[in-house]
Amino acid sequence: MASGFSFIFGASLFLLLLLDCCSGSFVGVCYGRSADDLPTPDKVAQLVQLHKIKYVRIYDSNIQVLKAFANTGVELMIGVPNSDLLSLSQFQSNADTWLKNSVLPYYPATKITYITVGAEVTESPNNASSFVVPAMTNVLTALKKLGLHKKIKVSSTHSLGVLSRSFPPSAGAFNSSHAHFLKPMLEFLAENQSPFMIDIYPYYAYRDSPSKVSLDYALFEASSEVIDPNTGLLYTNMFDAQIDAIYFALMALNFRTIKVMVTETGWPSKGSPKETAATPDNAQTYNTNLIRHVINNTGTPAKPGEELDVYIFSLFNENRKPGLESERNWGLFYPDQTSVYSLDFTGRGAVDMTTQANITRSNGTSWCIASSKASQIDLQNAIDWACGPGNVDCTAIQPSQPCFEPDNLASHASYAFNSYYQQNGASDIACSFGGTGVKVDKDPSYDNCIYMRAGSNKTVTSNTTAMSSTSPSSQNRNSTSIFTFLLVTCLFSLMHIQRY
Repeated sequence: MASGFSFIFGASLFLLLLLDCCSGSFVGVCYGRSADDLPTPDKVAQLVQLHKIKYVRIYDSNIQVLKAFANTGVELMIGVPNSDLLSLSQFQSNADTWLKNSVLPYYPATKITYITVGAEVTESPNNASSFVVPAMTNVLTALKKLGLHKKIKVSSTHSLGVLSRSFPPSAGAFNSSHAHFLKPMLEFLAENQSPFMIDIYPYYAYRDSPSKVSLDYALFEASSEVIDPNTGLLYTNMFDAQIDAIYFALMALNFRTIKVMVTETGWPSKGSPKETAATPDNAQTYNTNLIRHVINNTGTPAKPGEELDVYIFSLFNENRKPGLESERNWGLFYPDQTSVYSLDFTGRGAVDMTTQANITRSNGTSWCIASSKASQIDLQNAIDWACGPGNVDCTAIQPSQPCFEPDNLASHASYAFNSYYQQNGASDIACSFGGTGVKVDKDPSYDNCIYMRAGSNKTVTSNTTAMSSTSPSSQNRNSTSIFTFLLVTCLFSLMHIQRY
């Protein structure tokens, strides 16, 4: 009987983990190459893997890039440039040849999952919108011939200018001047279960109308809410409002099954003198809050809990971009591959151990974390001491506990170091650990992992306690996971009883 229960428990847990890892929203990064000083694609692929970026968008089907990402596990979104739309729309044979030359030699070693046919065509000087749907149709037909149409989705990207109205969100409506290609394109997307791809930039809304849009609202930092008078829905950030405007525009045309995907969004770290909001701090704040918002599967007020996949623009600063200074400074990395600012792609908001940078600042409180210069051996020895003779309760960094992820020595050591430091008077010597500990004035807490601070008696060491400090959406998500687990366990139990 005991072995039967163990099997049920193990099988249930495995299925739950499988469901968890195969669902949920993701965050990717756009890899633009409008620059003459970027690292080679091979080095870029290494950089992407180093920072655990699993989804990348490129704007063409460059051979060197496709080769570089072979066998990395990174999922690529590739593109058909606007300049090629006429050719691919005219003859099926052209689409067949493009697919044969641009995809087949590298697939499936290079994991291509999306093809964007055209990019923001309504914004291009030479409007090629009439070619988009015929080109999409021919590309899809070429994929069907090879049996790849269910593995590689076909769509096209758009700017928010495709709408004639975006506020309030419930009044969202497509620009009637684009109706000639939008309706057949939406029919194509609905029929083939492809997403509507949109590029969204709250930065521009704030920059161009600072008297109407607050910076906090654009940065996901607003303490007040904007109410949609037609629906009563409450919005705390512009990103959600713009996404819902798209959803309402789709619903107005009776396209209720099409999902939205954000193929570009971000915030510049530098701008011209008049672009005062283009700073590293604001860029870090926007992208950090964006990642957390997406990874938490928060959804939007009109679509709560709805999956929303997002690509951040851009991987690098691109020195050949025309226009204002901000156009060349959207990158997460400089061309020399150093970070423009710290960013955690997991959405947990953990401290970057290289820079000790974190969004949340303290008011006179200090914490102790692992030094970025400490060796792995020294960190392991320090953890062993802190969790042993140091009398630190290290339950929270055990598997399935709130501070276990990210599963690396630096993160685990930081938690253990800080607990010892706070328990022993927060003195300099209590953060020594043979030179492997460093004091910081920024709270290292993240997600459900709460670091002890001065004056507290104990640190959160259980998921139940940690949930009290999370948002309602996080609590609902945890409750759902527990319910799912119990349900799966019951199902396996029933199967076991029927069998025996």
